[in-house]
Amino acid sequence: MTQKTLFAYLATLLAFLVLDGLWLGVLMGPTYKSLLGPLMLDQPRLLPAVLFYLLYVIGCVVFVVLPSATWQRAARLGALLGLVAYGTYDLSNWATLQGWSAGLAMMDMAWGTFLTAACCTVGYLCAHRVRH
Repeated sequence: MTQKTLFAYLATLLAFLVLDGLWLGVLMGPTYKSLLGPLMLDQPRLLPAVLFYLLYVIGCVVFVVLPSATWQRAARLGALLGLVAYGTYDLSNWATLQGWSAGLAMMDMAWGTFLTAACCTVGYLCAHRVRH
């Protein structure tokens, strides 16, 4: 693994953890709880959460951050990846789960689109500050 790849991964992961932590823990936690009610655990399961972040950030770095030639392209491709990934999750849940509403799906998809775009941009900018 090159230094550029490592910086891209760590920067993208850190941005993801900070922004998603603020979103889920501070800004939207009560909203998710009220919308999902008994579907939500009192405390999230740590192992699947950690595995999600580690795996998703690999996808961000491999498919968006490293192949992008500009931060603008990283932002656009990150937005697309976020829309596809979160859309797959949210639309599947809306189709199959009682209590998963269209509003919840749209809100979460919008967040995933923004979040992935922002984190891929941060990852790109940090990776390209590394000297070869």
